[in-house]
Amino acid sequence: MSRTNRDPIWPAVHAERAALADDLSTLTPQQWHQRSLCGQWSVEEVLAHLTAVASIGPLRWFASVIGARVDFDLHNARRLAEHRGATPEETLERFRRVHLSTTAPLGPTAAWLGEVVVHAQDIRRPLGITTVPPSSTVTEVARFYAGKDFAVPSKSAADGLRLEATDGPFTTGAGPLVTGPTLALVMTMAGRGAYCDALTGEGLATLRDRLPPP
Repeated sequence: MSRTNRDPIWPAVHAERAALADDLSTLTPQQWHQRSLCGQWSVEEVLAHLTAVASIGPLRWFASVIGARVDFDLHNARRLAEHRGATPEETLERFRRVHLSTTAPLGPTAAWLGEVVVHAQDIRRPLGITTVPPSSTVTEVARFYAGKDFAVPSKSAADGLRLEATDGPFTTGAGPLVTGPTLALVMTMAGRGAYCDALTGEGLATLRDRLPPP
């Protein structure tokens, strides 16, 4: 499902998909059913969702959303079911087949890089997998999230705060300071409160209060 696309961010998307697939290649059945950090979804369900995102362009996406009466939870559930295999191994194989895809719904490529970075950590953290994307990749997502509310209200979460990475060049905003690893800043802006434990600063309580309930 790969096609020519000169956007320089796509190679990072492809690399993160490949890294995630490798991380999941030896999971046990119990691990596949482990609850992720993404709502009620299991590890396998998050992976099927990522396959769905890499398999649907703007026209089909609009048709699916309209068919679900603009209920995005229903839309996502239907597309997840479409791309989930009969077994976790089949689900993983389906994901591998689209890892070089440049198909995506509407939106900037940085959003789809964020999609795989965040959902990969949604999977990895509960499983105790310590793989971390390259600094340049996470910094790209951090800058996008701090500048725009897209799939998640990330800019709203960071509004009025000064965010500074302790392991890379990312900085943004003005106000009470929140510092920590770039990945923790990204995941927190994406609404994953579990990553607040890796952050410090006088603005942390404000940031934590803006996140959705666990």
